[in-house]
Amino acid sequence: MNEVKEYSGQTFEDIKNFTDEGIEFWYARDLQQALDYSKWSTFSNVINKAKEACENSGNNVLDHFADVGKSIDMPKGAVRIIDDLMLSRYACYLIVQNGDPRKEIIAQGQSYFAFKTREREVQEQFDELSEDEKRLAIRNELKNHNKSLAEAAQMAGIDDPRDYAIFQNRGYQGLYGGLGAKEIHSKKGLKKSQQILDHMGSTELAANLFRATQTDEKLRRENIKGKEEANETHFEVGHKVRQTIKELGGTMPEDLETPKKSIRSIERAKDTKLTKK
Repeated sequence: MNEVKEYSGQTFEDIKNFTDEGIEFWYARDLQQALDYSKWSTFSNVINKAKEACENSGNNVLDHFADVGKSIDMPKGAVRIIDDLMLSRYACYLIVQNGDPRKEIIAQGQSYFAFKTREREVQEQFDELSEDEKRLAIRNELKNHNKSLAEAAQMAGIDDPRDYAIFQNRGYQGLYGGLGAKEIHSKKGLKKSQQILDHMGSTELAANLFRATQTDEKLRRENIKGKEEANETHFEVGHKVRQTIKELGGTMPEDLETPKKSIRSIERAKDTKLTKK
């Protein structure tokens, strides 16, 4: 009888390594086992596709896929050297994107590495910014991605504003543990005219940005059609983002503090400062 495996983001945290300089990496052989590939030759084909994707994106393959040898113990004290690779987080992300979509662990890996890769990008990009500047930057990025998400939803069959409101609400319900836009609005203590996205901190905005981008990609990639399918896709992606936050020890979005200043007030202050100059 086969053992039932339970997968989570911790599966990938447990096989993570660090160089002497503190740089994180994963061994390809460890990732092969975690992703439930029994044959190295089959997994090598996935790695080669990931390398091609890396090159096509304009990145140096050797910066993310480093060839190394690994020694394994053999009978009678013998040692055998096998091929292996040191993989960056981005390399792992590309591998799971090119893996077998039928595997449950591949779906977990896509969520984990996509979330962590995006988190790292945001961190590197915004390290020098204040919290208000981070909020403004992510909110503007979210506005652009919401336009793309609306287009993807329309392609799926959601062409009525009322249906789109339901679609958006399903995404919130997945991410916020069942809370829809009205409940989130009430929990934040906002006035009727105030928008919830304008009253989120950078961490909460980043979670919603990830929800939007991943739903957009999934709708397009899987060519999802029909209102119900699209709505459930948005809910499932939101729920997956929530699970990932939980597995990484983060605070649930509905429990994050609501900033005192709205993003609109930050924008007005910025415009006033520029006008004075």
